[in-house]
Amino acid sequence: MGPRETGGAIGTLDHIAQSIPDVLTTRIGTRVMRREYGSLLPELIDHPFNDVTRLRAYSATVMALMRWETRISLSRVQFRGASLQGKSELDLEGSVVDSNEAFSMSIPLQLGGSV
Repeated sequence: MGPRETGGAIGTLDHIAQSIPDVLTTRIGTRVMRREYGSLLPELIDHPFNDVTRLRAYSATVMALMRWETRISLSRVQFRGASLQGKSELDLEGSVVDSNEAFSMSIPLQLGGSV
């Protein structure tokens, strides 16, 4: 079990790593007290994973993280490994704003129709 389940203390980068998937996978309008929280990425789940959807996904990712995860500055967003089952990974690179510490992380995503 990780800190999310145990309530243990974590560092800034670990907290950001927990926060990013939460922001990106939360559909806008689903949080009762924070209706604007989340991203448009979940809206793209059933879209064909082509170049247009890929650009929309990049845009949804950048816009959501600029608004809801202000502790980071992104320098690169890339999808890789999209499979027929819609599984892909979102690679993010950037830096932590306060410390200028570089970070790189991969977030598993489910886009496109699933089996």
